[in-house]
Amino acid sequence: MSKRAVILAGGKGTRLKPYTISLPKPLVPIGETPILEIIIKQLVNFGFTHITITLNHFADIIKAYFGDGGKFGIKIDYSLELTPLSTMGPLKLIKDLPENFLVLNGDILTDLNFADFYDSHCTNNSGFTISAYSRIDSVEYGVLVADSNFNLIEFKEKPKNTYLVSMGIYCVNRSNLELIPDNTFFGFDHLMYKLLEVNQPAKIYQYDGYWLDIGRPDDYEKAINEFGTKKFI
Repeated sequence: MSKRAVILAGGKGTRLKPYTISLPKPLVPIGETPILEIIIKQLVNFGFTHITITLNHFADIIKAYFGDGGKFGIKIDYSLELTPLSTMGPLKLIKDLPENFLVLNGDILTDLNFADFYDSHCTNNSGFTISAYSRIDSVEYGVLVADSNFNLIEFKEKPKNTYLVSMGIYCVNRSNLELIPDNTFFGFDHLMYKLLEVNQPAKIYQYDGYWLDIGRPDDYEKAINEFGTKKFI
């Protein structure tokens, strides 16, 4: 079965400055390979046959580098945003999306099996599936818990909080496009609120492997240091 993916690569990479002053974030290298090239090679390995890259900032440079995808063994085409549309808004510009398709940010380093994720979404007949990662944050202080009279009722020394976060990788059924307005800045958060409002909550696919969003300099440097320790492509 043919599998389609949409890679969101239209952002300015503001959080990743100074690396993105003269280079689009999708072309920032991990080792010797641009992060977007790593993602594309992963998609090829997992049986995807057609990728659409959404572009805005530095669009011509990205198109010149990846071309029609021939050198990667996959079809690549592009969707250009004339104004920023966030993460879900660009999907309305793509008129030939199949019933189910993968959507992912163009700055993610992960060893997630994209094929398994896609197949799970289709098998479960999900409308929208979110890949999720468990994060643990440590509070660097002793936490005081008080009652209504400000009497101490519990003390927690540097507690750890665990919660699920979106990995920026989604499987989407085309029916969701009806909830996305045309030519409007419309993000993942807007769509999640909308799905809850219409009682069509997204499914969560928890993943416990490797995942890193390289949107900030410290995460980017961590990705560089860890890239050679795992197999991604």
